[in-house]
Amino acid sequence: MIKQTDLGGSFTLAGTSMTANRMGYGAMQLAGPGVWGPPRDVDGAIAVLREAVESGVNHIDTSDYYGPHVTNQLIKRALHPYPGELVIVSKLGARRGADKSWIPALSRQELIDGVHGNLRNLGLAALDVVNLRVGGMMEPSEGSIEKPLTVLAELKGQGLIRHIGLSNVSPKQLAEAQTVTEIVCVQNFYNVAHRNDDAFIDDLASQGIAYVPFFPLGGLHSAPVLGTRHSSSATRGDANAACAGLASAALTQHSAHPGNVLSRASSRESSGFTAPHSRRSACDSQLNR
Repeated sequence: MIKQTDLGGSFTLAGTSMTANRMGYGAMQLAGPGVWGPPRDVDGAIAVLREAVESGVNHIDTSDYYGPHVTNQLIKRALHPYPGELVIVSKLGARRGADKSWIPALSRQELIDGVHGNLRNLGLAALDVVNLRVGGMMEPSEGSIEKPLTVLAELKGQGLIRHIGLSNVSPKQLAEAQTVTEIVCVQNFYNVAHRNDDAFIDDLASQGIAYVPFFPLGGLHSAPVLGTRHSSSATRGDANAACAGLASAALTQHSAHPGNVLSRASSRESSGFTAPHSRRSACDSQLNR
């Protein structure tokens, strides 16, 4: 049972019975440096996951290409059997090269293999939500996404995926996607210093579609108001409090329709979750660099 803590309210994904607290957990950085291999402190990573869930997080974002495989295996080790209300959102659309590069993986077989890899490493019979990741590193690239999305829709029809989302897409690509299958969430680059999707968020809210920013605190060093460096002598509690305030601002700044924005803390970016002894606050690290 996940502790019912108010983490910015909650949002029920359109057409589903899945209700996610608006502050989730992004698991990418649980893997080793460069999102490659195991973390230096495996027990610490497991403790972070357990503490996040115990603190009220019921939405974890992951992918089998983190590590690769490592992050999903850590989630399984830490949390399986999963609480019934936990929503695990994975993504497809990339793979890792032997040189640690990020390579697009959008062919039919790559997508099928990706679903089965996620299922195997998470220990699941079906994935709650799968986001199709397309576009560039931080921004969408225009072009049709119908072909890979059709593959995911087929896998949904087979019962291997319950719901489908999109990552790194434009409004035009969302409209195309909705002719193929129902879309329950969109995950794009957005924070208080990078707000290109403001109008897009409004449109998604009007449709009841969740918007999940990645790097929700990333880029703050370039913001004219929030870019002030915190002194390295700041206490961990002060840094965590500041981080929580910034995360809240990122969630609620978009005042027209804040209810559909689901933010994700991550191990290095905006997490206030720290296991005893071995880890410095990830948010403290973010704010002091």
